[in-house]
Amino acid sequence: MGYIYDVVPGSALIDMYAKCKVLDDSLQFFNEMPEKNWVSWSAIIAGCTQNDQLLIGLKLFKEMQKEGLGISQSTYASIFRSCAGLSALKLGSQLHAHALKSDLKSDVIVGTATLDMYSKCDSILDARKLFNSMRYHSLQSYNALITGYARNNHGIEPLHLFKLLMKSGLGFDEISLSGAFSACSTIKRHLEGSQLHGIAIKSSYLISNICVANALVDMYGKCEALNEACMVFDDMVRRDSVSWNSIIAAHEQNDSNEETLSLFVSMLHLGMEPDEFTYGSVLKACAGNQALNFCMEIHTRVIKSKIGFDSFLGSVLIDTYCKCGMMEEAEKLHNRIEEQTTISWNSIISGFSLQKQSEASQKFFSWMLEMGLEPDNFTYATMLDTCADMANIGLGRQIHAQIIKRELTSDVYITSTLVDMYSKCGIMEESYLVFQKAFKRDFVTWNSLLCGYAHHGLAEEALKVFEKMQRENVRPNHTTFLSVLRACAHIGLVDKGLFYFDSMLKDYGLDPQVEHYSCMVDIIGRSGRVDQALKLIYNMPLEADCVVWRTLLSVCKIIGNVEVAEIAAKSILELDNEDSSTYVLLANIYANANMWEKVSKMRKTMKYNRLKKEPGCSWIEVKDEVHTFLVGDKAHPRWNEIYAELGVLLGEMKSVGYAPHGGFLLIDIETEQSTEFEI
Repeated sequence: MGYIYDVVPGSALIDMYAKCKVLDDSLQFFNEMPEKNWVSWSAIIAGCTQNDQLLIGLKLFKEMQKEGLGISQSTYASIFRSCAGLSALKLGSQLHAHALKSDLKSDVIVGTATLDMYSKCDSILDARKLFNSMRYHSLQSYNALITGYARNNHGIEPLHLFKLLMKSGLGFDEISLSGAFSACSTIKRHLEGSQLHGIAIKSSYLISNICVANALVDMYGKCEALNEACMVFDDMVRRDSVSWNSIIAAHEQNDSNEETLSLFVSMLHLGMEPDEFTYGSVLKACAGNQALNFCMEIHTRVIKSKIGFDSFLGSVLIDTYCKCGMMEEAEKLHNRIEEQTTISWNSIISGFSLQKQSEASQKFFSWMLEMGLEPDNFTYATMLDTCADMANIGLGRQIHAQIIKRELTSDVYITSTLVDMYSKCGIMEESYLVFQKAFKRDFVTWNSLLCGYAHHGLAEEALKVFEKMQRENVRPNHTTFLSVLRACAHIGLVDKGLFYFDSMLKDYGLDPQVEHYSCMVDIIGRSGRVDQALKLIYNMPLEADCVVWRTLLSVCKIIGNVEVAEIAAKSILELDNEDSSTYVLLANIYANANMWEKVSKMRKTMKYNRLKKEPGCSWIEVKDEVHTFLVGDKAHPRWNEIYAELGVLLGEMKSVGYAPHGGFLLIDIETEQSTEFEI
């Protein structure tokens, strides 16, 4: 059997062992060969690449160079594939230079392999330069660049390339179509996606390709065309785990949470094994529905499946538990993740922020920094939200400094959050300054500034921002108009408020929501037209909630309209019979109208129903410590000093003529005097 060591059959054996996934035997045989040529070296290097032993393949290439042997197309293709797999851009660039010095610099196969390497190393500009410099293009070179652009979220370029490919006469295959569908998914181009679907149908052999069908389902799902996604899925002759993952993800992305869970159950019944992507979509659906029991069942399945809690799946589980309000479970799970990344820390930090536990969120941020992990844009944005929630301007400024230091101010999401944080901390000058210096602004950035001005009663400034927003052709949304209407209410611009309210649907196709009707009730009611405000509520195409009726009740107190106030109060109590503030407000309206019997009745009703007004709450930060206070609270260690100082302040206020505002105090009918109703 000595003939097997002949270089030709020997090289074939090396290739055979490698393709049969027995790389050790392939390497052993290669090392025992007494004579090797460029074919033998090429076969073993290709075998290492095929078996994901990329570093070994590159080391063998280095040894091959020492032997002084020539390099073939296939050898270059293998080493460039290894560089792509290792994301070794620097080495790949060096090997590109090596190829340019060879006789194969104009070879389409070598050029395509190099192009593919640049694309997979996220150096898409270098890939495009190389593509443009190539004398000849193959279908594979087009595919490499199309998929590279799609992978790097350059949505429009892959579609342009696909058009060029169609004109080139080279045809297209499942890789071309899948890349183009992926591009449509990225930029949510439903029309172009549908056109590509038509092209795939005309190529009958391609529409039956499972990879193309999977890409179609994914594209329709991300373009919010769930019905089309379902039709493609239902028409599939064969489905794999990717097919099920795509349709499950499509339902989750379109907030069809019940159907997401139902599809998951169907997948299990068919004996398909879920992977981390399946579990990720299903857990997000659980979070959307706050389906805690289902979430815990999935958690158990994940443990039994031995997939393990990697950063991705662990982060999704933490996020789900947080959204279900199970913060203790989320924290335990976070501590059990072996390899904690920025993503897993973001999940627990944003989870506490979502539950309005801003102090806990900030503590986890501090621990994250102590662990040596670098926060990303999402981390900083979440922390700025917590600073806004607590009006913690000190920490907010520190985070702003870190953002500037790390050159993240060009991120429009960060900019919008900074504008919002400064406005909620009451510093509109700095909020406006951040807005002015922004590299890029979207509608969220404009809304943040507009909302800030409206919230602080700076109505004229808010309306000026809106007018400037219109001049710059930034399309307003529901949030924009809500701030504009609040600004109009603040300074009593009835006609202007009505104009903007009508403009929502007329000019922008935005159906007014309950919040907008509430603002209009406030605007119209404050002008004295309480009956007209009531008529607006009755004519609403939406069902009025407590907020709308409470707005009307507040207006009635200002205007002194008892009749409409009773209608509003009755409507509120029908929706929420334990709303103590309604009783308090109505009692004061009766008191202002000298209707003392009804005031007494309100008080007796509250006592009978054991209703108590929610105590007021405030907090202040002193030397990095947050101090919280409730009405009548004596839990603070220095409460004696605090009340003593408060007594001094009240005395000084009375001495200069200030009197307490009794608008929200229940009247004691027996004394006919305003007294604090302790609740």
